[in-house]
Amino acid sequence: MARLVLINGAPGSGKSTLARRYVDAHPLTLALDIDVVRAMLGRWLDHPIEAGLIARGMAVEMARLQLTAGRDVLVPQFLGRVEFIIELEHLCEQVGAEFIELVLLSSPQDVTRRFVHRSSQPETPAHRDAAVLQDRSGGVAELPAAYGRLLEVVASRPGTRAVVTVAGEVDRAYRDLLACLDEP
Repeated sequence: MARLVLINGAPGSGKSTLARRYVDAHPLTLALDIDVVRAMLGRWLDHPIEAGLIARGMAVEMARLQLTAGRDVLVPQFLGRVEFIIELEHLCEQVGAEFIELVLLSSPQDVTRRFVHRSSQPETPAHRDAAVLQDRSGGVAELPAAYGRLLEVVASRPGTRAVVTVAGEVDRAYRDLLACLDEP
């Protein structure tokens, strides 16, 4: 059975890194990074809310095609509200796929340090744009509040599987992610 794996976590927590590592080891699995899809929209930073909604809609349809073909999808995305999680869960019900919800956890201080480090050396345009968007949303000072919203979402979703991440320990985080995916 195909499965959709949501990897939720604060900005800079390692979502994209772990998703990329997983798909590199699992041919034809889709790493569906919504920030990358959003970045494909011209001048999206001028219309961030509308662009985010368009990108999510596109991502759902991309996931539908992949899952219908019997292939897995990983969605690395910070979600501080449940609406899109529920939309992904409903998609899986519609196409007969398994829905697995993971969260990457650390501390608010670690989240802030990692985000600041990533923003100072962005690996991708999506990371650079995320830093700009974060600055427009209150800057680094807003990150602890965003992390709090993440924890509220996790508390409301009792089936969420957790992976604790520590800066520089990608191998351990990846092993823990694999173990979570093997849970019944």
